[in-house]
Amino acid sequence: MFFLSLRPSAPASKPILPPSDLPNFRLSDLESMSSYAVNHLQHLESEAIYILRETAAQFERPVLLFSGGKDSIVVAHLAKKAFWPGRMPFPLMHIDTGHNFSETIAYRDEFVAAIGARLEIASVQKSIDEGRVQEETGTNASRNGLQTVTLLDAIEEHGFDAAIGGARRDEEKARAKERFFSHRDEFGQWDPKNQRPELWNLYNGRVNKGESIRVFPLSNWTELDIWLYTYLENIDIVPLYLSAKRPVVERDGTLILVDDDRLPMNEGEKPMMK
Repeated sequence: MFFLSLRPSAPASKPILPPSDLPNFRLSDLESMSSYAVNHLQHLESEAIYILRETAAQFERPVLLFSGGKDSIVVAHLAKKAFWPGRMPFPLMHIDTGHNFSETIAYRDEFVAAIGARLEIASVQKSIDEGRVQEETGTNASRNGLQTVTLLDAIEEHGFDAAIGGARRDEEKARAKERFFSHRDEFGQWDPKNQRPELWNLYNGRVNKGESIRVFPLSNWTELDIWLYTYLENIDIVPLYLSAKRPVVERDGTLILVDDDRLPMNEGEKPMMK
């Protein structure tokens, strides 16, 4: 497994190059690691760590939103580095839709135990049971849109004044308008025309009672940056990102993973390892 530290304090005399088939890899990223010159990944890491430390310094009760996806894994890894050798000064929170793959939940629990963090779990199913949201029906039913109410309820319940997320500006146009410290009003609403300037790396975290801030340390990262950083830092990811033989059924030419009893079997169907 290829591994290379991004810290300039221990430069390698001869950088090890990654496999030649890694798509769009910029060789200059590694060539400069043998000197004290800061390449773009080192700059992004330093920027994100600075944002995380600012969050811990300015807010009374911040929380890191953790889903088990690659972006939230990188944010948690950066938070661990930011406060090493101490523990992270804020908990992780998972908005559990109840539809997560078992491998993701297993990874989440192992990851949290490994870094010694505290985990809060907010349940979408609980929001449904309490009548806070209504379960979608139909072939395209999803619980993704229901997570917002569960998140806002959890923020109010625990008194969190800042929620750290893994959103990146390159994901979509709306994300591109987010600031590092993105203000939300007392109703959890975001007004892109009423955001605070962030000049000279100065961030305003002041909020009134009931308001909160969304913090996005990965704002300037791209998806390629995430994968390169994961590769260089040797960060473990959820096994679902990797190919492996798993129980599946074939429907209309599509292989569907059989993870639990939520997928009813049609007549004559039987899971196969593929």
